[in-house]
Amino acid sequence: MQQASACNTGSFLEFVQRILQTYQGKYVLLVLDNARIHHAKQVQEFLRKNEEQIMFFFLPPYSPHLNPIERLWKWLKESGIANRFHKDLHAIEQSVNSFLEYIDNHCEEVLQRLGCAA
Repeated sequence: MQQASACNTGSFLEFVQRILQTYQGKYVLLVLDNARIHHAKQVQEFLRKNEEQIMFFFLPPYSPHLNPIERLWKWLKESGIANRFHKDLHAIEQSVNSFLEYIDNHCEEVLQRLGCAA
């Protein structure tokens, strides 16, 4: 996970570089949706330079049912964001961080809820 103030090519590349640093010496297959930033020219150049370390696998367009993260975002919205008053950005961040801490401590339950485990 990486918190960013914007969802743009630069922040996405920072995230990918962090993944490569975390998994140094291993080949990374990153499964992505078809967001515009995932196909940006800078990203394609980065992939060409790092093709021995990483490959992107793109899900078909308009297929949120194949992307477990969509179910996680829905769960986050339902449990911590929607229909709640947050007095400021810090309060929203606290709510999101609380949710992330919960999923970190209940991995098996989370995987079952997202349909990724038996």
